Amino acid sequence: MNRAIGVIDSGVGGLTVAYELMRQLPNEKLIYVGDTMRCPYGPRPEHEVKQFTMEMVHFLLEKDVKMIVIACNTATAFTIKQLKEELSIPVIGVIKPGARAAINATNNKQIGVIGTEGTIRSESYVRALHKINHTLGVTTLACPTFVPMVEKGITDGEEAFQVVAEALEPLRTVNIDTLVLGCTHYPILQKTIQQVVGHDVQLISSSEETARETSAILEVHHLLQKNVRTAKHQFYMTGNLETFTKLSNIIFENCIECLQDVMMDKINLPIQV
Repeated sequence: MNRAIGVIDSGVGGLTVAYELMRQLPNEKLIYVGDTMRCPYGPRPEHEVKQFTMEMVHFLLEKDVKMIVIACNTATAFTIKQLKEELSIPVIGVIKPGARAAINATNNKQIGVIGTEGTIRSESYVRALHKINHTLGVTTLACPTFVPMVEKGITDGEEAFQVVAEALEPLRTVNIDTLVLGCTHYPILQKTIQQVVGHDVQLISSSEETARETSAILEVHHLLQKNVRTAKHQFYMTGNLETFTKLSNIIFENCIECLQDVMMDKINLPIQV
């Protein structure tokens, strides 16, 4: 019960999930690993994504975490089944929670999904959505320019708007009323994406739903920390610490004080053969 929740992502995007976990589960300690040096995962082949994900998982297992949250859609698509089978602790991804949130939000049953090339190619969202409701219309679109832009710290302004508008142009002819931000980096661009698609389209981030589901899973496994305490979080990244810190401040802008109890450090992940 006193052990930490492990959170992994290809970069900084998973901090949107970490933020919700800290907000909804204030007594829980988080250990976050962002593989910022090898981000993005979207264009990479499946075997590389699996390799890199396993390296982060083994790092967290050495820290004796009680649960792992895969806060990366591409890593979820390629590794969730294997990790659930191999690990003795609970594992949750971000795709199923995002799909459920979208189904609850849509009125016309026309849902769009944007994500990395790997996530879209896997068709994980299409399967997750149709498993719940096979009558849904689902339009998917890969947006490979978004993650590199976010990782550079470009999250708003004219350049961000132009990149987002160009990438989302194919959605203009589709009558969707709900758009799933199928990459945890994308909520950082939420204001710009909303400007481009218009306010008639509801944007869905899986972060809130993932945090709620994490709480439920911990409760079921009798792992939920119910004692009031000040949790000391650990955020690790494999790339530039300064950039990671800057983007953390953007993501946590509504709770900057949350970062006061966070230790940030750069690491080299052990290679798993």
